[in-house]
Amino acid sequence: MRARWSLLLLLCAAAAAPAAPTVQHWRLAAGVPVYFVEARELPMVDIRLAFDAGSARDGEAKGLASLTARLLNEGAGGLDADELNRGFERHGAQFGAGVRRDFAVVSLRSLSRREALRASLENLGLLLEQADFPPAAFERERERMLVHIRQRQQSPGALADEALYAELFPGHPYASLPGGEEEAVAALRREDALAFYRRHYTAANVVAVLVGDLDRGQAEEIAAQLVERLGAGRALPELPPVAALDEARERRRDHPSTQTHILLGQVGLRISDEDRIAFFVGNHILGGGLLSRLFQEIRERRGLAYSVSSSFQALRQRGPFVIGMQTRNDQAALAAELLRAQLAEFISEGPTAEELKAAKSYLVGSFPLRVDSNGKMAEYLSWIGFYGLPPDYLQTFPRKIEKVSARQVRAAMDRYLDAQNMVTVMVGDLSADRAEPSPAP
Repeated sequence: MRARWSLLLLLCAAAAAPAAPTVQHWRLAAGVPVYFVEARELPMVDIRLAFDAGSARDGEAKGLASLTARLLNEGAGGLDADELNRGFERHGAQFGAGVRRDFAVVSLRSLSRREALRASLENLGLLLEQADFPPAAFERERERMLVHIRQRQQSPGALADEALYAELFPGHPYASLPGGEEEAVAALRREDALAFYRRHYTAANVVAVLVGDLDRGQAEEIAAQLVERLGAGRALPELPPVAALDEARERRRDHPSTQTHILLGQVGLRISDEDRIAFFVGNHILGGGLLSRLFQEIRERRGLAYSVSSSFQALRQRGPFVIGMQTRNDQAALAAELLRAQLAEFISEGPTAEELKAAKSYLVGSFPLRVDSNGKMAEYLSWIGFYGLPPDYLQTFPRKIEKVSARQVRAAMDRYLDAQNMVTVMVGDLSADRAEPSPAP
């Protein structure tokens, strides 16, 4: 064990982190925030537009945000999907659109050559301004979503996710999965998607990101050009706060599978919480990698699972903290008990000095890999921009990691987590789980 920690430290020390790129930031006349990184190494430009149009804006129409994003390039300004896609492909450009819980992202990757970029931007502008959601495409995409939802019902992992979010966020917009719910999606109409598009894909609800082979003047021109294609719109209201759990909850679901999916969850942090960095470090030590406490105890020492991990999503409101694993049906209860015990011990005692040193070295050393391509950089900046984090976040984040103390980690974990009040979800052949807890080997 000690030798593995030492090896990790050596690897991290050897990987000298390059300086983070400079992020230029300004606001357009319409108030739209813009984030720009000049990167001349490749003749490419990556653009991200992050809209306040995530699944948390679905309302009762669970799946509407996702369906709307899927339909953006199905028709616009009199062009059908084939014509739009050929317009991108002819110039080597790629268009994408996707939905998270808090926001939706429209992306474009284009060659920076003037003619190619001009044509790709014109195509993108058309989608932003005049997406028309053709009836046939709407029906086809809605049916695809329904097929996916039905397939999801056959997956124990997906069933476990669905149950966990329902228990963590009862009555809150975060409870629904971005992929939607069958009854709600079946009831959607083309007019719903059009109304959602017009309400949410506006200048009042967007952050623009540009990374690539441009100078500042070109970036300013492109950002302004794209935002001009959007309606002005009105900013959306804040999402309601998420209530903390005040009791343990358990959801068990029988499913014909050889492995039981176990999830332990709790309401975690908001993106704006000051101790998010300390929590981030603590989560890595607890369940963030092959040397984490959970991995060492559950897999290496007990052999109960191939993999086990913990993760969290800090959102506009308090997002989920989740520990997850799969194990044989007959040892599911034992495994869940051990997960809770490991969590309780970590909350109570916090990390050791050796664990903290190794975690900080790894997280700082590996941070450049998160932004080592223009596409990753654009994705990261859309996250920074949407949540209003400082433009120098890429520079300050490693320094903040370095300053985290063991006391801060313990305080952060203790503040947000309570091992006695967790949601436990188990999906598998639970009739086979008759194992008695056994002492540690």
